[in-house]
Amino acid sequence: MAEEKPANNKSAALLIAHGSRLEAANQDLVTLAEQLRSRRVYPIVGIAYLELAEPTILNAGKTCVQEGAARVYLLPYFLSAGAHVSNDLERYRRQLSAEFPLVPFTLCKPLSSHPLLVEIVIDRLRESTQPNLG
Repeated sequence: MAEEKPANNKSAALLIAHGSRLEAANQDLVTLAEQLRSRRVYPIVGIAYLELAEPTILNAGKTCVQEGAARVYLLPYFLSAGAHVSNDLERYRRQLSAEFPLVPFTLCKPLSSHPLLVEIVIDRLRESTQPNLG
């Protein structure tokens, strides 16, 4: 089903996590999306899960287009470019591109390749070395 090209240049950030049977684990992505929305960098911010939780990647991608996205950035909330990122997410990107040929869907790099990740690791290590005052 081909869609008309949106008459704007709104970009969407679609954050994608693996998904978990534990709702608390899925809540991390919801919180991250809320924080990103508050920065107002992307007019549309959505979330999706590869499996075990809703919304699915295909449904969330469609929602981004329905909300007027002219371009969708698929950001894997994954630490490495393993099989899920390299194969599964790329397959979903191709499916969405085929369904909405006038809306570019770009698969971003996973988090591990970012230089600030080492700062996060150091911060987490420091947290663990602090005396437990509770």
